Amino acid sequence: MGLRAPFSGRTWRAFLYLFLSLPMAVLMFAYAIAVIALGAGLLVTFLGVPVLAGGLAGSRGLGALERARARALLGLEVAAPEPVRPAKPGLMAWIGAVLKSGASWRHLLYSLLHFPWAVFAFVFSLVFWSVGWLLLSYPLWRWTFPAYLDQPGIQLVDFGNGHFYYADTPAKIAFTSGIGLLLVLAGPWVIRGLTQVDRVMVQGLLGPSPLATRVSQLESDRGVAVDTAAADLRRIERDLHDGAQARLASLAMDLGLAKAKLAEDPQAAARLVDEAHGEVKIALQELRDLARGIHPAILTDRGLGPALSALAARCAVPVRVTVDPDLNLDHRPAAAIEGMAYFTAYELLRNVSRHSRAGSATLDVWRTADRIMLLVTDDGRGGADLHGGTGLAGLAERLAAVDGLLIVDSPAGGPTAITAELPWRG
Repeated sequence: MGLRAPFSGRTWRAFLYLFLSLPMAVLMFAYAIAVIALGAGLLVTFLGVPVLAGGLAGSRGLGALERARARALLGLEVAAPEPVRPAKPGLMAWIGAVLKSGASWRHLLYSLLHFPWAVFAFVFSLVFWSVGWLLLSYPLWRWTFPAYLDQPGIQLVDFGNGHFYYADTPAKIAFTSGIGLLLVLAGPWVIRGLTQVDRVMVQGLLGPSPLATRVSQLESDRGVAVDTAAADLRRIERDLHDGAQARLASLAMDLGLAKAKLAEDPQAAARLVDEAHGEVKIALQELRDLARGIHPAILTDRGLGPALSALAARCAVPVRVTVDPDLNLDHRPAAAIEGMAYFTAYELLRNVSRHSRAGSATLDVWRTADRIMLLVTDDGRGGADLHGGTGLAGLAERLAAVDGLLIVDSPAGGPTAITAELPWRG
């Protein structure tokens, strides 16, 4: 790996990035100075503000070019910063939005700060890389010294008083090439180390701010939460329509027929009433199941531990449940987090019953610092995947909406271990 590094495309792309950084930095630095000087000089007139706003907009364009260069040569993916959003249409509103945009000023700051670093990185990488290759290839071009420069070889040391140390013997030539080899082998790591600074500057100054990223994430999570709530409402509506509602409608018809036959055929009416009684029991059980699916009473009354034990008892696969003693009625997370933990366990155990072909499973729940952890394992066939539009993907989105996390470890052939992590929020 180390011997191939000097010839790898990654190394030469990083070197090309540093090489091109100098002209780009000169262009951006000159542009930034011109924008600042011209804008500040014209502030005494009406033109100063729009000139400065236009200059900041141009800095954003140059920043987009820098992000594209980093993506092409360094493989660095940096999202574009938040766009300028004027409060209302019009030129003045746009100028005000540009001047208030922190991203625009960060682009201008990048143009100023990147210039000295680009000069240093360009000179250092070029000298280091060139000297290394020249010394390594010294045996191939040493003949030029006696032929054209009237000296036996490259001068390594000047002792003064006209005494010099030349690399002219086989041992000295090998030593010189060895130094070059060390420099060439170290070159890729030096070059990549220099580009790390560029990575930090591009990510920190040309990308979206952490606050804007967090706002965008929260907006996305809010959308997921809204979609999840809508899907749950549709599920409840479907379950009511196809289950309890249909049975109650059938029950009403049976009771109507029983009422009509009561006088002329009491025995037939009694059979119809008996059948209606059975339908009532089934409808009540379906309503209980539906209520349990919305929010089980045992979870509200007794907490997460008993609710999960009751849930595991209904699983088609034997489940061993272990709940942290700290998760009791005196130390409970927020109701929303407790409900999310319950339904996460519900979904995972349902997957175990339906898809795993497992002989046994475990459910462990504990608290660590300000997080609540839930681990479901089974000895089934494995192959569970977060991707491909599966139920696990939807569960991961739901957890992400509350700053949670879902980790799946399920190699083909099993076993499967799925860890869910949620914030405590007591």
